[in-house]
Amino acid sequence: MIRAIAIGLISVIGAGLAACANDQILSVGNSTQDPVPATTASTSAYGDSRGASTSDGVLVNPLSGEVTDRPPGGRDVIANPSVGEIMKTGPLPEMAWGRADAPVTVIKYMSLTCPYCRRFQLEVFPAFKKAYVDTGKVRFIIREFPIGRASGNATIALRCAGPEKYLDLYEKFLAQQASWVSQEVRLDAIYAVAQQVGMSRTQFDQCLQNQAMIDGLKWIKDRGRTLGIIGTPNFFVDGKLVKRVLSLEDLSAMVETALAAKTGAAPTTAAATR
Repeated sequence: MIRAIAIGLISVIGAGLAACANDQILSVGNSTQDPVPATTASTSAYGDSRGASTSDGVLVNPLSGEVTDRPPGGRDVIANPSVGEIMKTGPLPEMAWGRADAPVTVIKYMSLTCPYCRRFQLEVFPAFKKAYVDTGKVRFIIREFPIGRASGNATIALRCAGPEKYLDLYEKFLAQQASWVSQEVRLDAIYAVAQQVGMSRTQFDQCLQNQAMIDGLKWIKDRGRTLGIIGTPNFFVDGKLVKRVLSLEDLSAMVETALAAKTGAAPTTAAATR
């Protein structure tokens, strides 16, 4: 059996937190996920369709964030991690865009099955990249936090595409979620997306059995948990953890404030425009 499913883990939705958990279609507060096929809902090792679950197995009510069960122990989370702790990397290289010495770093934790991640990539990222990444103001990093087995398998294929094709395939997986996301892991459907960037079926099948790749991705997700990541999308903006969806205006304001703090100038209005 392909071992890629080993990283199919789940995360959490808290009250008022517009993020993805357990790959379910949920309404949280005033935020509702984009419409995706009803088959997006899935079960997991930690919970079932009754609710979402945190990465450490705590069952929660997906609408209220109320903890309903907690296993012994729990996970160790670094309180107020330093920049050095946030930027620590494992065996896989960072997927990053922009100048390495850019004054501000934005890190996005994502799951390929998360409709909020799709919305951010399609509606926010292009204008943000043009205004901040391409101009040398921001280093933008994507870190994988797969939620569910389908996302886990697609994420491995994404990494195997290579750095030069990563962003292209990443956007294709998000834009085409309706074609491959389902309760069952449909490898043919996942491959149909990966094939669009030139990946052969042999490469795809070998990739899903690449234990070093699987272990490296597991390190990224486990490290994310340690840093306080609880769902997707979660962000680090200039070292500050943001556990909610960010609009273009939200993210621009945060970056402008960070830039102003580094230069001593007053923050300007959001420079990014659609």
